[in-house]
Amino acid sequence: MKLPVLAASMLLAFGAMSSATAQIKAPAGKPFVWENATVYFLLTDRFNNGNPANDKAYGRKDDAATMRGFMGGDIAGITAKIKEGYFKDLGVNAIWFTPVVEQIHGSTDEGTGKSYGFHGYWAKDFTALDAAFGTEAELKELVDTAHANGIRIVFDVVMNHTGPVTKQDPVWPASWVRTGPQCTYKDARTTMDCTLVANLPDFLTGSNANVELPPHLAAKWKKEGRYEREVKELDDFFKRTGYPRAPRYYLMKWHADWVRKYGIDGFRADTVKHTEPGLWKELKQEASLAFEDWKRANPKQRLGDDKFWMVSEVYNYEIKHARKFDLGGGDFVDYLDQGFDSMISFSLRSDARQPYEKIFSDYSKILQGEMKGYSVLNYISSHDDSSPFDPLRERPFESANKLLLAPGAAQIYYGDETARILRVEGAEGDATLRSFMNWDELKSNAERGMHRVADIRAHWARLGRFRAAHPAVGAGVHQMISHSPYTFKRTWERNGVSDRVVVALDLPGGQPATIQVGGVFHDGATVRDWYTGKTAVVKGGKVRFDTAAPVALIAQD
Repeated sequence: MKLPVLAASMLLAFGAMSSATAQIKAPAGKPFVWENATVYFLLTDRFNNGNPANDKAYGRKDDAATMRGFMGGDIAGITAKIKEGYFKDLGVNAIWFTPVVEQIHGSTDEGTGKSYGFHGYWAKDFTALDAAFGTEAELKELVDTAHANGIRIVFDVVMNHTGPVTKQDPVWPASWVRTGPQCTYKDARTTMDCTLVANLPDFLTGSNANVELPPHLAAKWKKEGRYEREVKELDDFFKRTGYPRAPRYYLMKWHADWVRKYGIDGFRADTVKHTEPGLWKELKQEASLAFEDWKRANPKQRLGDDKFWMVSEVYNYEIKHARKFDLGGGDFVDYLDQGFDSMISFSLRSDARQPYEKIFSDYSKILQGEMKGYSVLNYISSHDDSSPFDPLRERPFESANKLLLAPGAAQIYYGDETARILRVEGAEGDATLRSFMNWDELKSNAERGMHRVADIRAHWARLGRFRAAHPAVGAGVHQMISHSPYTFKRTWERNGVSDRVVVALDLPGGQPATIQVGGVFHDGATVRDWYTGKTAVVKGGKVRFDTAAPVALIAQD
């Protein structure tokens, strides 16, 4: 729903308060848990250009269709924003960026105009970084800087396909990939033993046959002077594991190498349902071993004793599917039994049209029931979802409330928090979702309907910092307290640590509201509203802060 004019004006008045609430620190003893993570998802090429010198890598041309060529964003640009405190102020505790491995050098036309691999999903060499994205030194600085700021790094991994074939990018050998037929999605076989689209070769991930290195890859490594090292490492890997030299095990080794070398904290797995489910459990095992190796070698850089984390992208998975996803033809898969800790849920982008309580109570029931011990990653917009919630950003405050306060982990897609418009004139298909981050609008505090961009971001930041400090928000048990004003509580406990919060939404404007907190905070307790930074004492099971605001985010610390 749209905010009333009075509530909207109150939100504008609170825009200047961002710096005041930014100084509120997370209380001691409240651990990070992935079930409550706030994951910032960005397209590496579309976020921030930190090193313009790498913009013309491999002789790529500026002849792409609208929004389908490289635009300059890179690893150094992400690091720069971490150093500025952009993510920390937003309450972000994990960053997932699109693949940065070397992409095909040429272009192809999938029917929407000439396209390049700016998005990162068209790999040419999984063992190297794409020069347009940056260097290994820049990747190390990114991960180290993120960890120093309490932020985890999630790599986007592709085990399903190579990049398209172009004049500069030959097809992998037939022992490695299939080039047809295209998937028809009737059952498991017609979802796995096929190509997603034309000219997107599909790895033979179900094969156990030994294969040699692709000739084009061997030749590339020799030219770069690293062939002997790469081959020795592969020999050592296959000797240690006893795996056959099948395509999927090469890919596992190459992906795990990034974890072992740099301390990547987790994987977002692309196109999961297009591979054999058991593959992911094997990848989780290798990545976990690599993560433990890195933690032992880098005790000062590690963030606690987290286990390696994996979240799956199973297209069209919704939270209501819980642990039983239907591939058709009577084929069901429990992906959470295949190495994953969480599932990207395609639900919220449409569920966000429902009332708060319907969303929150339904999600909590599933997460505290069938999915206990696991979670979902909710989103309202993404890089390849043609049906985002509020693409023109007419309801940015409601979007923040429903995404950041829904049970489960939250995925902020870059620009959600700055009302980046998801419609680009002349762009076709998913390209319209992938414009460059609207830093200029944030800097100028541009108008977005009846709001301003900086004020919208300030609202997202207040909710985000509250999430970061309180695992109960995303991981806790939800229970409504009152209908009007709509108020709910979340309670969470693990390993002797507990957390309790009360949230009130759509508060009446003009004067401070009285909020019920009985049964959560006892009379005489001093509680803080993380939205305004104000404190108050509980009396008669209720609390009243001395500043009017449209939202109250209440905790005892």
